[in-house]
Amino acid sequence: MTEISQRRHLVIALGDQLNRDASAFDQFDPKQDAVWMAEVQEESTHIWSSKQRIALFLSAMRHFAQTLEKEKVVLYYSKLEDAGNSHTLEGELLKTINKCKPSRLIMTAPGDWRVLQKIKQVSSQTGAELEIREDRYFYSTVREFFEHAKGRKQLRLEYWYRELRKKHSVLMDGDSPIGGEWNYDSENRASFSKEGPQNLTAPLRFKPDAITSTIIDLINRRFSSHPGKVTASKEGFGWPVNRQEALQALEDFIENRLSEFGQFQDAMWTDEPWLFHSHIASALNLKLLSAQEVVRAAENALKKKKAPLAAVEGFIRQILGWREYVRGIYWMNMPRYIELNALGAQEAMPDFFWNGKTPMHCLSQTITQSLETGYAHHIQRLMVTGLYTLLLGVRPQEVHAWYLSMYVDAVEWVELPNVIGMSQFADGGLMASKPYIATGKYIDRMSNYCKGCQFNPEKSTGDDACPFTTLYWDFLIRHESAMSKNPRMMMQVRNLNRLSTDRKKEIQNQAKTLRKS
Repeated sequence: MTEISQRRHLVIALGDQLNRDASAFDQFDPKQDAVWMAEVQEESTHIWSSKQRIALFLSAMRHFAQTLEKEKVVLYYSKLEDAGNSHTLEGELLKTINKCKPSRLIMTAPGDWRVLQKIKQVSSQTGAELEIREDRYFYSTVREFFEHAKGRKQLRLEYWYRELRKKHSVLMDGDSPIGGEWNYDSENRASFSKEGPQNLTAPLRFKPDAITSTIIDLINRRFSSHPGKVTASKEGFGWPVNRQEALQALEDFIENRLSEFGQFQDAMWTDEPWLFHSHIASALNLKLLSAQEVVRAAENALKKKKAPLAAVEGFIRQILGWREYVRGIYWMNMPRYIELNALGAQEAMPDFFWNGKTPMHCLSQTITQSLETGYAHHIQRLMVTGLYTLLLGVRPQEVHAWYLSMYVDAVEWVELPNVIGMSQFADGGLMASKPYIATGKYIDRMSNYCKGCQFNPEKSTGDDACPFTTLYWDFLIRHESAMSKNPRMMMQVRNLNRLSTDRKKEIQNQAKTLRKS
C-alpha cells in the first residue's frame, strides 16, 4: 500500500461485499480514493462462529483484496494476525480514517443492522460524511419492499414473488407465467424411493490454494475451541472463495443437478449431504454472484431444455422470491425483530447441537454434517434442527445464534428472518402463516433417517417413542389456545382434542423427561 496523506473517498468493503462492480465503486478514482477492509476477531466471536464459516469469510476477503491489489487500488487492509489489530470494525476503521483523512465514506448498503450502526457511529465520531448506496446484487430495494408492504394486513411471499416476476419479466409469457402456473410446489415435494437418490453427481469442490491454506492454519491455531473442523483439502474445505470459482460452481449446478432439484429439493438421505442442491448460497451472500445472473442461468437452462419448468421455477423462487422477501422483512423490522419470542420459549439449546452426539439419527446426521461442512439444505434446517428446537421450546435467540454461527451462507439479513420467523414462529406470524410443526412421521416420509434410528416415529410415549412425535403433541397441548385461533392449524388442534386427558398427561410427562435429559 502506498503511503498517502489524504484521500477523497474511502470505500468500505465488508466481508460479504466482495465484488468489484458493487455500487460503492461507482466513480471510483484510484488516484484520489482508497478502499478499506478489515479482518477482526469480534466478527467471529460475537457469535461463536464455526471454523468452516470463519475460513470462508477470511479466505474470500483475502482473495478479493488480492484482486484489488492487482489493479493497483490503494487498499487499507487489516489482517487478523496484524500487531495492533483492535479486533473491532469501528477500531480499525477509525485508525484508517485518521491515516488518510477522507472527506467521505462510501459503502454499499450492508446486510447486517449491527454493522451499519457501528459504521454510522464512526462517521459521526470523525465527521466523515457517510454515503450508503443501493445493493444492486438484489432485484429489489428495501424501499420497494416497504412500498409493497404498506397497508397490507398480512405479508406473504407469494404476492411479492409474483410482483417481482412481472416487474423483471422472469419466467413470464407477456403478463402470464410460463406454463400457466405461478408455482409448481405439488411437483417439487417428492421423497426418494427405497433405493435412495439415483445418478447423483458430486458437486464441484475447490482445492484450497495458498491463501486458503494459510487461513485454515490460522483458524486451527487461533479458533481451536470453535465448533466444527476445517482442513486444507477439498474434502475438508471446498467452497468457492473467488469470482471464478463461484461461476464454476453455478455452472456445475445448472449442468448436473438443476434438472432434479425441483422434484427432490425437500428429500433427505443418510450420508448424502449434497444431493441435488446448488450449494451457491454462500457465493451469492458474499456477492461473488448476483441474483440476476443466477436467475438468468436457470432461465437459459429451461430454454435449452436442460431442466423442466417445475425445477427451474422452484429454484428461481428461492432466489427471486425468498431471498428478496426475507431481506425486506429483516430491514422493515430491525432492531426489534431479533428479540421477538411470541411463543415464550425459554429452554436452553441442547448441548448435542454443538457436537452431534445424540441417538436421534436425523439430528445426528444433520448436525454432524453441518459441523463438518458448514452446510445443510433447507429441509434439514427447517424440519430437522429447526423443528426440534421449536417443539422443545428453545429460546429463539439461542437458535438464531446457532444458525448464524454454524453455516457458511449465514449472514444476518437472510438467516435471522428464516429462524425467528419461518423456523421458530417467534414473530407470531408476521412472516409465516403458521408454525411449521410435524411429528417424526414427516422425517420418515422425506428420508431414510428413521430406518437407522432406535426411535419409532409412530410413537409419542414409551422407551422407543420418537422425541419429535412426543414434543409435537406437547407443543400443541402447551399452545392450544393460540393455535386454535390460526385457521391453518385447525385440523391439528382437532386431532389434539381427540386425545383423552390421561393421554395428554402421559405425553406431557414424557416431554418433561426429554427436556431434563
